Amino acid sequence: MLQECSLLLYCDRQSQAGLESEDNQKRTVGHPQTDVDPQTPVLRISQLDALELDSALEQLVWTQFSQCFQNCRPGLLTPLEPELRALLHLLLWRFTLYSNSATVGQSLLSLRYHNILSSSPRYRALSRRQKLGLALLTAGPRWLQERSHSLLLWLGSGGPVFERDGGLLQQGLRNCLTLVSSITQLASLINFLVFLRKGRHPVLAERIVGARAAFSKPNVVRDVTYQYMNRELLWHGFAEFLIFLLPLINTRKLKATMLSIVLGGEIADGERATGGQGVWKECGLCGEWPTMPHTVGCQHVFCYYCIKSHSIADPYLTCPKCGIEAGQPEPVKMEVELIGR
Repeated sequence: MLQECSLLLYCDRQSQAGLESEDNQKRTVGHPQTDVDPQTPVLRISQLDALELDSALEQLVWTQFSQCFQNCRPGLLTPLEPELRALLHLLLWRFTLYSNSATVGQSLLSLRYHNILSSSPRYRALSRRQKLGLALLTAGPRWLQERSHSLLLWLGSGGPVFERDGGLLQQGLRNCLTLVSSITQLASLINFLVFLRKGRHPVLAERIVGARAAFSKPNVVRDVTYQYMNRELLWHGFAEFLIFLLPLINTRKLKATMLSIVLGGEIADGERATGGQGVWKECGLCGEWPTMPHTVGCQHVFCYYCIKSHSIADPYLTCPKCGIEAGQPEPVKMEVELIGR
């Protein structure tokens, strides 16, 4: 729900930005618009939040897209999932980064990309080559990683040229892809450590193409009130307390105790009225006719598999009917009287 609200907010801002651009075009040359200094440092948390918002938007779009095929054959999109994800990523790139030099997450946080390869001290938008390189370096490695196994199998059976030394070629390609993937991950780790130290380029692709996050509006302050922080801390503390407390509570025993307190008299009266015959006709756990009837120390009867599985799952099992602590299951002994004719 929050992701959809953020997306709607971004669309509203885009329409507002379009109206502002039309107004700016009507201005005269003698009144130029003042740009924000691109050298102003951007908070690290703002850059990371922008990446998280972009990832959430991609996941939201993919979820909505996959729901369009929920009534089709299961697994219909699985063979083409890497290509479809890359296509959706390029579609988002076309209408966000390519048009405005800013992703959705950056627009929500009043950020945009600045071209650091330009020698001008003023703000310069990314060139088309930089935008294309940023898109390819973001979607390309992800697609190659997801398709590496299929590509190796395809190359291994690609014709007589590959059939001669197919195993050797496939092993060499696999080693090459593994080496490239390891080097890329190591470079990404080093780049992130440098980002934590200097606060620029959280993604390796930004450093390669020469793009850096900068403010799009002056005097942008990231303000988090103490009321919001206290509410979040209180909720997280309460959630952790519940996670610690709930496993210690025997809910089945508590439920049986409450039922025995509330409905104990009615159950006892009903059993006396029927003379206890109804107790032997149904299992106290599944409610069906007891198969291999067993008892646990009270007058109620249970199926052998029902009481055995519940006693293994819960060492402190209690009778769900009367709340008595269950003992070892014992078979029910019944006296059968034969009446001769």
